[in-house]
Amino acid sequence: MRRILSSITDGKGFDILLVSLTMIFLIVMAGLPLLYNVLMSFQQVDMFNLGTFSRPFIGLENYQDVISQPEFGLVMKNTAIFVFGSIIGQFCFGFALAIFFMAKFPFASTIRGLFLVSWVMPGLVVGALWGFILAGDYGVLNAILQALGVTNGTMFWKSDPNLSIWAVTIANIWLGLAFNMMLLSVGLAGIPGDLYEAAELDGANGWQRFSTITLPMMRATIGAVLALGLIYTLQQFDLFPAITEGGPANSSSVAQYWAWQWSFKLFDFAKGATVSVMMLIFVLIASIVYVWSTRHEVRG
Repeated sequence: MRRILSSITDGKGFDILLVSLTMIFLIVMAGLPLLYNVLMSFQQVDMFNLGTFSRPFIGLENYQDVISQPEFGLVMKNTAIFVFGSIIGQFCFGFALAIFFMAKFPFASTIRGLFLVSWVMPGLVVGALWGFILAGDYGVLNAILQALGVTNGTMFWKSDPNLSIWAVTIANIWLGLAFNMMLLSVGLAGIPGDLYEAAELDGANGWQRFSTITLPMMRATIGAVLALGLIYTLQQFDLFPAITEGGPANSSSVAQYWAWQWSFKLFDFAKGATVSVMMLIFVLIASIVYVWSTRHEVRG
């Protein structure tokens, strides 16, 4: 014991201590709840046996029941629209803003800092703001679209079954825009300016410089941004109760909100855990594909 304390005091074992404490924290705060959730998805858990460990083991019955639900297909479709729409929108607009703010003009850093305000705002606050923006009768978005001649009549973003999922997606794009811009700006700053100067001297236009220099040099950063965007989007929950509450008729309900409905509205905690585990499997598959692609790229 004295030897361990002396090694920590001398600084030699301090790194080991930090890593050990971090691992213990992750196991207690993330690993155990995750295992508990996976175990619960194979059990019958309701309000009557939630506080006990006397729960019947029912195997894959919860998974079969969730998949057989009439709204399962709609929820999966909404989840795909929300996830891929958010990732593509956040990445494209974030990349465009990152390139724009690489130019030197007055107050560029100040304006870029203002974009970060949306990222630090709580999701419920963002949802409340976008609830007013997307309102059918008095919403700002409808007024702008009508002034530009894009639409002729009022669009009820939150109550139209064909538009409700897109309403939440638009809000989430705005919420994650600053995060994408920040990460992509760091990647752009790491590209040597000499490459662009040499390409310009060779007669390359803007698109050619972007496709032959920017994209190849940003490949690792782009992969990381897309992977993080997938994880954060699948974790997004606050916007749904603040804007649409999953309606109308589950037209804007996604997997994470559906899991909450199972657990805290229907009090079927096992079904909620089952939906969460299914989402976890999807994230793990996407993460494995991303890690494999980056390792393959480095070896290549």
